[in-house]
Amino acid sequence: MAILHLSLISTITCSQRKATRASQDSVKTQKTLIATDSVSSFRLCPCGRRHFIGAMPLLPLAPSYAASSSTEDLKRLRPRKPDWYDELFAWSMDTSMEQYEKEISSYKMKLFNNLVGKAEKVLEIGVGTGPNFKYYSNIPNVSVLGVDPNAKMESYARKSAAQAGLKPEYFSFIHAVAEAIPLEDSSVHAVVGTLVLCSVADVTRTLNEIKRVLRPGGVYLFIEHVAGEDGSFLRLVQNVLDPLQQVVADGCHLTRCTGDYILEARFNGGADINKASLSSLAYLSSHVYGVAYN
Repeated sequence: MAILHLSLISTITCSQRKATRASQDSVKTQKTLIATDSVSSFRLCPCGRRHFIGAMPLLPLAPSYAASSSTEDLKRLRPRKPDWYDELFAWSMDTSMEQYEKEISSYKMKLFNNLVGKAEKVLEIGVGTGPNFKYYSNIPNVSVLGVDPNAKMESYARKSAAQAGLKPEYFSFIHAVAEAIPLEDSSVHAVVGTLVLCSVADVTRTLNEIKRVLRPGGVYLFIEHVAGEDGSFLRLVQNVLDPLQQVVADGCHLTRCTGDYILEARFNGGADINKASLSSLAYLSSHVYGVAYN
């Protein structure tokens, strides 16, 4: 996800695809709970953010992906940007998100409690500068594979991991995209993605990859900003700003209905999807968060 300031690029990574609504029949087939957790409500919407590929000693890699496919997918799905752009974006994400992280912290604590005693191998897509590392501190023996298409994020992520007490041998940064994760099938206990699906090139393919690498009984934790309700003033603003947002926020889209995408992915155990509205994000205020069960 990304936040766009008029005077400075200050964003969160996301990527686009036209949002398709889940039909009522498909929703009924899911074990899905949709709850409201804020004073304002909005339509579920799929958000896309970049995902990445890589190799981690603690997690089994699929050799064919790790060698050629991942590099090719990275170049195709996330065309190379100037170093100054990637560095500026990484810096802005590291320095401009403090207020947002304070407001979202209670939601994140709820989600990460689902991993305690249940997950030792975790894949985080769109790991960015590592704002979630502090939530892993209560998970015994956890190892984290962080995937991100922006290589400039690595130094920030490693610093955050160290500050959170995550030993270097238990964190690996992978420069790759989530649409083609270079891990074997059923290789991780959990996948985490926060403010990611807004900027992936292909949301459906990303969700299919998440399902592929998750072990049976594994969980996918997500928090995503989404489109406002049709006809609302928020949606009007998002429609106007969306083209500019994609340019300055590394592919982030403001008008995706990510909740619908997650429902349509048909996780084996269904998905619990909740709504939230965050005051610190203005035109990115509408959020969905929850857990999908593989």
